[in-house]
This record gives sequence, structure tokens and C-alpha cells, in this order.
Amino acid sequence: MRMHYLAIGLLAATVASSSLAQAPAPAPPPLPPATDTVAPEIAGVVKAGTKVHVITMDIMGGTEGPIALNDGSGAVLFTQQAADRVSKIDKDGKITPFFEKITGVNGVTINTKGQMIALQRMQNGGKAQIAIIYPKGQEKVLSDAIDGKPILNPNDLISDKKGGIYFTVPGAMPAAVYYITPAGKTVVATTEVDRPNGIQMNRAENILYVASGGEYMRAFDINPDGSLKNARNFGKYGFMVANPTTGVVASGADGMTIDNDGRLYAATNGGIEVFSEQGQNLGVIPLSRKGQNLAFGGVDKKTLFVVGNQAAWTIDMVAAGFKGRVK
Repeated sequence: MRMHYLAIGLLAATVASSSLAQAPAPAPPPLPPATDTVAPEIAGVVKAGTKVHVITMDIMGGTEGPIALNDGSGAVLFTQQAADRVSKIDKDGKITPFFEKITGVNGVTINTKGQMIALQRMQNGGKAQIAIIYPKGQEKVLSDAIDGKPILNPNDLISDKKGGIYFTVPGAMPAAVYYITPAGKTVVATTEVDRPNGIQMNRAENILYVASGGEYMRAFDINPDGSLKNARNFGKYGFMVANPTTGVVASGADGMTIDNDGRLYAATNGGIEVFSEQGQNLGVIPLSRKGQNLAFGGVDKKTLFVVGNQAAWTIDMVAAGFKGRVK
């Protein structure tokens, strides 16, 4: 009889364990409403009371890679990785597909030749690549491996005037900033940054800025050959938030852009944090949802376009975006 009860108990425990193992993961909390907010006064940047205007709340999945389209139209392009699509926001805020079936497209940049280069996180178990995706007929894979090992989960990128490309990898392989040299070789530029994410250069292209998950943006001096030196903390983020699941405290720092006076703009947990060229935190433009990336656009490059969690915003700025690059 005792063995009978023991067998029943073991069966019950097995069923309970199986039920727990098969329980669906809890659904993520719903996103807060995407609503207009109001900017504070940041001298030379934005006027107090300027509306942070929601232009859409219906973007599928995550968004990335806004850059000004280099055709004088004032339009901005952004990517939708889940939809394998690059979309266009025109100067009036209308969103239309630019081109589709670009597998796993994430960050994008436009080089000095006018070629659009994308980070592609390949789907269905394939490896990632950095490739020219536009204009049609010039498609070319620039890198898909380093030292014979596949590139995994690249995040953001920027091309320099020498023809090189910096890109970030926050994890999945050694977290680092990587560099594709003008000759086509992929090398490690630096590992001296915690969870590298967004990436940007100053106007002279002799300083590289990298968004980190830590308390500070990181800055590096750029050598003539594209290698980096003098790693240092730069601007201090103002909104460090603990992840409710892991407890890890992070800035949420993501994409970055610069204006024509050299100020930096970073999408963080707080909204859009603005930094001087010396690293002083000048203030924050609030968003109703977490922003992921941003770029100046418009005919005069005085509209800041922001993309984030299934939403996009425009902000009329006092500052103008840097005229020397698309971003």
C-alpha cells in the first residue's frame, strides 16, 4: 500500500512539474500610451513649450536606424527589423515603405559614395552581415565574420569619410566596437565599453562616442588608421533605472545623433538627453515611450525625428543637425 501511495505521489509531482515547465511565459506589460509631450527650454537646442509630436503609434515591432535621406527632400529613413523593411518619413510626417524584403535589417548608414549600408541580423539561424543594400545593383556584403568567426547580433553603425565603418555588438559574441577598415578587414576597435549600443562621431571625425549601459557615455580618440585610443567617460546619463526582472541598473542609452554645433543627443530611459561637446548634460526632452534612435531631418535639418517602441515623434528644433554627414 505504501508503494502505491508513493507511486501516486511521484506521478502527481511529475504532472505538476510538467505543467510548470509548459506554462507560457508571462506577457510583457502593455506599453504606455504614446502621447504628445512638451520640451523644456534648452538654450540653443529647443524652445520651452515645443510639442514633442507623435506621428504614429502603429509601427510593427522594434524600430532603428533613422538617417536623413541624402536627396534634399528632408525625409528620414528608419528600419523595422521584424518586418524586414526600410520605411520613409517625409518632411510632413507621412510614413511609407522605402524598400522591403531586407532580411533582419537593423542599423543603417550612408557612406560618402551615397551607398546605404545596413547591419542585417539574419533570420532562421543565419549569421549576421554588414552589407551595401542600396542603390540597386550595388549590393555587396562587406563583412560577416571576424577571424573566421561569424558576427552575431550587431546593433548600430556609422561610416567615416575614409571609407571605414564602426559597428557595435552589445553581446552574443565579445561585446565590443568593431571596425571594417577601408581595405575591408574587420578588426576589434575597443572592448573598453559596457554593453556598447549607439555610436556616433564628432564633426571632425577624430572622436568616437559610444552609448553604454553604464552610467556614462564613452569617448575615444580616433587614430588616422581608424584604431581607437584614450578611452574615457564622457557625458553622465541622468536616468539610471533598475530592470524589474534582473535588477541590473542601466541608462537605457541607445541611438545617438549630433547637431551642427557638435552637441550630442542620446535616446535613454529619460527621453532625449542632450550633451555639450565637453560632455555637460544640458537637459532632457521627455518622451511618452522609450525612444530607440533619432536623427535630424527636414529640408533645413531642424526637425528631430525619433523612433521607439512602436511609435515615432517629431520635434521642431532651434538647433540644426550636422550638415557634414547624413547623421
